[in-house]
Amino acid sequence: MRTARSWLTSLAVATAAAPAQPAVAPTPVNGFGIVAIIAMPGVVGRIDHLAYDSVDQTVFVAGLGDNSVEAVNVATRRVEQRLTGFHEPQGIAYSNSLQLLYVASGDGKVRSFRRAGLTPDKTIELGSDADNVRIDDAAQRVYVGHGDGALAVLDARTLALLADIPLRAHPEGFQLSPNDGRIFVNVPKVNEIAILDLGKAKQTGQWPNGTSKSNYPLAIDAANGRLLTVFRQPARIVAWHLARGQSLIDQPTCNDADDVFVDDRRHRVYIVCGEGFVDVLSNPELQRIARLPTASGARTGLFRADADRLFVAARANGGSSAALWVLAPAP
Repeated sequence: MRTARSWLTSLAVATAAAPAQPAVAPTPVNGFGIVAIIAMPGVVGRIDHLAYDSVDQTVFVAGLGDNSVEAVNVATRRVEQRLTGFHEPQGIAYSNSLQLLYVASGDGKVRSFRRAGLTPDKTIELGSDADNVRIDDAAQRVYVGHGDGALAVLDARTLALLADIPLRAHPEGFQLSPNDGRIFVNVPKVNEIAILDLGKAKQTGQWPNGTSKSNYPLAIDAANGRLLTVFRQPARIVAWHLARGQSLIDQPTCNDADDVFVDDRRHRVYIVCGEGFVDVLSNPELQRIARLPTASGARTGLFRADADRLFVAARANGGSSAALWVLAPAP
């Protein structure tokens, strides 16, 4: 019997640069149907975060290791455009309403690009290490973690700096609360989750992580009133009460996680791990119900409920080129 990993390797060869095919129901493998594995042959080294244009079905991939951004069309299963000239692109986000792509880089620059032709639009320099990016489309604001400890609030159209909220160390994953003006920020160097008040533009609290360390990915489980944080040391996922900051559930997961997502439709949580797996957990119990083998170092991804797809970026390894995995969650 073929293992899941060998089956996926064969699929990668078959679909790496394939043209669009008629829609078929993919065969479920460990919690997912593998729709396609799309080769990104020009990408070498580490891959960071992803963004999605739902109109054109295009995933934007930050190629940190080779200073590029790839525009991968999911419908045609091809890299349709490549942007270069960055210095370690890390955070990336796309506004469908404004049709602007935002890229944050290790040199501290945040750039916007017009969707038509991906032509340059605006640039702002934040100093150093511009990292994770989030968008509030309704307020037309872009949020960027950067430097030795700050969260910049930018005007989404002009990239004008509206506020720069200080933190005690460099921020990693962060999320905007859907119900109030709080922002939750993982700050692993000081072993805490920082609580920011957007209206006051300052940190108003923190949740200490205790003995768990290296908290990078973070997601809000709004349906259950919880914040989910994944730690690397040890590899665990912890659910916190959104109002009280109380640790509710603590469960083991895969190693080297960099992204975590909530699938409200199926009551599941997906954790993307550089160990070479995607863990599928039940929600709210956070018990593992499936584990999909991917590739070593494939620790960044993006789940989009509007597309009902999980996208996972796999770096080049040995004789295999970098690739974008397109996964359909199994019913």
